[in-house]
Amino acid sequence: MSDFSQNGIISTLHDFGTKTTSEIEKELLSFSKQRKMELILPCLYSELEGNALPKIVKEISKTNYLDHIIVGLDKANSKQAKKAWKFFKKLNMPFSILWNDGPALKKLDQELKKKDLAPNELGKGRNVWYCLGMCIARDSARSVALHDCDIKTYDRRMLAKLFYPVVNPTFNFEFCKGYYPRIAENKMNGRVARLLVFPLLTALEKTIGKSDYLEFMKSFKYPLAGEFSFRRNVLPELRISSDWGIEVGILSEMQRSFSPQNICQVDLADKYDHKHQILSIDDETKGLSRMSIDIIKTFIKKLATQGNTFSREKFRSLKATYYRSALDLIDIYRSDAEMNGLKLDTHTEEKTVELFARNIMKAGEAFILNPMDTPFIPTWSRVKSAIPDFLKRLKEVVNEDNKKYS
Repeated sequence: MSDFSQNGIISTLHDFGTKTTSEIEKELLSFSKQRKMELILPCLYSELEGNALPKIVKEISKTNYLDHIIVGLDKANSKQAKKAWKFFKKLNMPFSILWNDGPALKKLDQELKKKDLAPNELGKGRNVWYCLGMCIARDSARSVALHDCDIKTYDRRMLAKLFYPVVNPTFNFEFCKGYYPRIAENKMNGRVARLLVFPLLTALEKTIGKSDYLEFMKSFKYPLAGEFSFRRNVLPELRISSDWGIEVGILSEMQRSFSPQNICQVDLADKYDHKHQILSIDDETKGLSRMSIDIIKTFIKKLATQGNTFSREKFRSLKATYYRSALDLIDIYRSDAEMNGLKLDTHTEEKTVELFARNIMKAGEAFILNPMDTPFIPTWSRVKSAIPDFLKRLKEVVNEDNKKYS
């Protein structure tokens, strides 16, 4: 059971287990009469053939408060796309699929490329960005939620709790972030959050000083969670990162645009497990190594926009401070794991910290050599300004695809 703690400057909404899933869903159904809800599901075709997404679809099909679902489908050929439309009919509610590899959407993407407005790399960020564009184009939902499609421990209660804070008309929250313990198979997971983000935030405070931004980021119990919800007005000006820094980037955008009083985090589950990335010690273009570099660069670029300066000497100091903070946390995690009967390989933990420490220098060098580089995709407001009818045409081609292949 959760405690009552309110740590940091954003609101924490707990799950004390005192309200049933049916009771939450009944309230959401009532709210939905005036506040329509849409869910975004960014997925790879391969996830349709895995164990997690079929269960997710089965759980979502039990709900009755959603108005529409937008599915972003990546890495699917024509035959696979047709299978996807058949697969998602199991949702038993209206849905639209954005077939990102299909000819219609690729043609629109090429149009954006000519004006330097298209996402510059493939991946989740690009998928989410186009799905948000479709949501804006539909202009129907008052609230939008998004979650990953590889959650092995998914339960429809998670979705209900994710929507509730931004749908309840008596609440003032514009944005909600999910959190949970990353525990599965008697193992403590969540390596990037535990061993990189938390000690890095501590190290940044020690090297560049306290700031509202760092205090904001430290308020989140699990900043890398892929589950969040918004009110509709957030979407047009939202900057989405095209790399692995998407979650940190979105939080950074919320800190820039809204008061902490308009932001909350909600307890989604007692345990959570999803697809794990490899560490990739020998290849910084893959796995957690790539992820760590992208996340570090996202933090650095955000802090640079706030007037902080970074040099090679500063990055060396940051690396040393981070390394000591991370090793101290490993001692705490070891005690916590033993207390709860969980597995924790301290040798692997320390190897991971060593990799992340090296990657601080790599991210720093990349920043120094190209300080103007930005991973952010242009906002949809900017796209609309450059190509006024683009969102209208995006909606039309998505609807045409759905009529053709469903």
